[in-house]
Order: sequence, then C-alpha cells, then structure tokens
Amino acid sequence: MRSYAKISAVAVAAALSLTTLTACGSDSGGDGKDGKVKIMVGGLDKVIYLPAMLTQQLGYFKDEGLDVQLLSEPAGVQAETSLVAGEVQGAVGFYDHTLDLQVKGKQVESVVQFSHAPGEVEIVSNKAAGEITSPKDFKGKKLGVTGLGSSTDFLTKYLAVNSGVKTSEFTPVAVGAGQTFIAALKQGAIQGGMTTDPTVAQVLDQKLGKILIDMRTPEGSKAALGGPYPSSSLYMNTSWVNSHKDTVQKLANAFVKTLKWMSTHTPEEIAAKMPADYAQGGKELYAQAIKSTLPMFTKDGVMPADGPATVERVLKSFNPNLKNATVDLNKTYTTEFVKKAG
Repeated sequence: MRSYAKISAVAVAAALSLTTLTACGSDSGGDGKDGKVKIMVGGLDKVIYLPAMLTQQLGYFKDEGLDVQLLSEPAGVQAETSLVAGEVQGAVGFYDHTLDLQVKGKQVESVVQFSHAPGEVEIVSNKAAGEITSPKDFKGKKLGVTGLGSSTDFLTKYLAVNSGVKTSEFTPVAVGAGQTFIAALKQGAIQGGMTTDPTVAQVLDQKLGKILIDMRTPEGSKAALGGPYPSSSLYMNTSWVNSHKDTVQKLANAFVKTLKWMSTHTPEEIAAKMPADYAQGGKELYAQAIKSTLPMFTKDGVMPADGPATVERVLKSFNPNLKNATVDLNKTYTTEFVKKAG
C-alpha cells in the first residue's frame, strides 16, 4: 500500500502546483517582453531534460538577459497542458506532443531539439523477467508509464502494437518516475515500465529489474523504432514564437550553448554543475546515469532530418486521432533560431 500512498502524494503535489500556476498564470511574470519567461519541464530532475536546469546553473539564461523560471511536473503531458492553457510560455518535453496537438487544432512547434533518441528504457522487474522477454509478452501485463497520454505511454503502445499486441490487451499504469516508479516495481503494482535516468540507474543498482529495451542511444532508437526519434525539446505555441522572436532567439542561444558545453565535458563535470539533490542515488550513480543518457543529445539543437517522419509513423500506428489525419510536419518544428545561435 505504501507505493500507492507515495504515488497519490505525488499526484496531489502535482495538482497543487498546477492550481498555483493557474492562479498566477495571468500575472506579470512571463509575457517575455521584459525577458521573463516561464518554462514547464516534464520532470526537472530527469536526465533526458537535463539541459533545462543545466542552462540555468551555467548562467546562460542570465547571460542572454533572460529571467527564466523553471517549473516542474512529473510527466510531459502535464507540461503540455500548462503550455496550452497559457500558464507558461514554453515546455520542455517530447517533440511528439507537437503532432498530437496539431491534429487537435493547437499549433505548437519545437524550437530547440535537445535529442535525436528517446532516452527511454523499458525495464522489467526481476520477478517478471522470465515471462516478459520482448514486447510480444506485454499482453495481460501492468506496465508503468509516467502519465496516461505521456510520451512513455505513446512509446509503450507503439512497442506493443508493433509486436502484435493490441493497446487494449495490457494496462498502462501512471506511476510517475523516481521513487514512485521504484515503489510500484517493488510492490508488484507493475511488472515493468518505461522510465529514464536517473530512475534506470537506481533500479539496476538496487537489483529490482533489468533492461528489456534501451532507447538511450540513436542505435537503440533505430532498433526499437526504425529510425531517429527526436524527443526532449523546448516547444512553444507558434503564435507566441512569432510575436516574441527576440526572446525566443535568446532562449535558443542559451540552450545551444549548453548542448555544446555538454558535448565537451565529462558526465562527472556535468553532474557537478547540477543541484545536489538530483543525485538521489549518490554522486557516482548520478554521473553513470548521465553517461548512459548522453548519446541521446544533439550538439546543436537542430532537428534530425528523418526524425519527424519516424515520430509520425510511430504515433499513427496506435493513435486513433492521428491515424487518418494529415499532419504538416514542417509546422511542428523550426530550425530558424538554432541555426542563428552562435
């Protein structure tokens, strides 16, 4: 029962933070004109979204004359909700949300593409390792995702459908990440699930499970999904981007500078710049988590050429909203700002 208590506590905290945001969504802190920008991140302490906090820690936002407030939600789908509601000006989450939103009539675009692989790992608990040896075995199982409608949910569904398992034949369970994911795995509330570092490193360190599918590298992404899968990104409402080009350029400058910095520094050096409480499993384990995930990141923030088409194909395989819809991929991202970044 303790795992559910922890999960519900996180859910309550998320709801409270969203309520707080709604209350202050229309205040003066965030129209971008004065350099104040609010960005919601789908889990600030996740390594896949590391560039957000690292940019803050390196002082690159400040160098550009920006006052950026980073906020956190446990799942990317909640970051998307905050952006669409106008409570924040940007979201750091998976690029796939831009396609999903377009068919729902919302025009959102990736402005800086942090990655060309998902950075996600399908973990199987040691107890279930004998019966789950591939996605074909998802049938009848309870599988953890960060949130329903999140990118972990999307990717789990794709892996199932691609292996002949219908989305109705397994149960996705929203367990967040970090300690709530680990608790659900320990208690047997899930037999496996999709998560990222540092959760992956902690699960392996505690010998609670093993890796079934590793999508932290471009090679792993190609093997599981058939091509590059651009995931973590800064995405924003297109109308806001078009009316705040100076501010967006400054954001792109800061993030591209960070991505370049990451490509020339060791995992240990990167870990040392991050807030101490991000290393919940200890400094060495946190540095290892960063090392495992580093291959997913781009060095220049530019969308990989074949990436959008891979994402569209993956989403259309299981998402009824997208299946027969026409998606204008050119409107789901822009390279205008990253190409100008120094």
